[in-house]
Amino acid sequence: MKFYFAPMEGIGRYIYRNAYHAHFRPLDKYFTPFLSPSQNRTLKTREMQDVLPGHNEGYVVPQILTNQAEDFIDMAKRLEQLGYQEVNLNLGCPSPTVVTKGKGSGFLASPDRLDRFLEAVFSGLDMKISIKTRLGKERPDEFVHLLEIYNRYPMEELIVHPRVQIDFYKNKPDYAMFKYALKESRNPLCYNGDIFSAADYQLLTGRFPAVEAVMMGRGILCNPMLPARFGGPVQPDKGRLRNFHDDIYEHYLEIMPGGHTVLFKMKEIWFHMIGLFPEASRYRKGIKKAQKLKDYEQIIDQLFDECDLIIE
Repeated sequence: MKFYFAPMEGIGRYIYRNAYHAHFRPLDKYFTPFLSPSQNRTLKTREMQDVLPGHNEGYVVPQILTNQAEDFIDMAKRLEQLGYQEVNLNLGCPSPTVVTKGKGSGFLASPDRLDRFLEAVFSGLDMKISIKTRLGKERPDEFVHLLEIYNRYPMEELIVHPRVQIDFYKNKPDYAMFKYALKESRNPLCYNGDIFSAADYQLLTGRFPAVEAVMMGRGILCNPMLPARFGGPVQPDKGRLRNFHDDIYEHYLEIMPGGHTVLFKMKEIWFHMIGLFPEASRYRKGIKKAQKLKDYEQIIDQLFDECDLIIE
């Protein structure tokens, strides 16, 4: 089984990815948050910092968000010059600000235009191209036609999040439609969606033993030790988690101006990860209220000293 890190906007940039790669089970692929080509087709400073080869460990796949084939091709060629072997097309983002522009999962509502886009992209590039997709814009059965389109192109793999755009992250993944994808896809498939525990993973692989790759995002943010548990029980390692935290924190202090920016980023991480300490309600409040770095550092020291790390 191959394991991938999902393109998580806000948290999942190179500092988090590198710290994860160093302190936990290295993943097979790390997908970047999406790069959105601007009118002059240049990368924003933050985007360039995230894809610089010297900033990244492991096998990294830049993800591109656009509905213009020429912009995708131009961006992919720039990334190829940086040494990247593979790029990924984002057809999964459900955000209204993206969808209203006909991008992300909003592009799925225009299958004929998407087909022309893919024809231009696959004929215009000589590198690996993967696609991360939802089932459709509003109805799961939209995927039948979409898969017919995807099957026309020799992609590296098709990553399927079995929800439609209007689901956002609510409701349950549509396993029936994912089963259809496994049967009918001519391209290798990767599953993405709602893997938060070893039990979730076992349920997925028991139901779909043919799955060869799994992408996780929120599950890893909530429990960085999650992939290691898929092979069997793993003892909670508070020291490893502390080293992971400190690695991220120290690198943020190096590159970010002002303590408030660093605090915001760390609070965002703890919003997901605090559940690893079930008895930490007081510390959760302390992290949320911290306005100075020294206050944050004090509450984190107390959290790791006084609370048990529990993984179900």
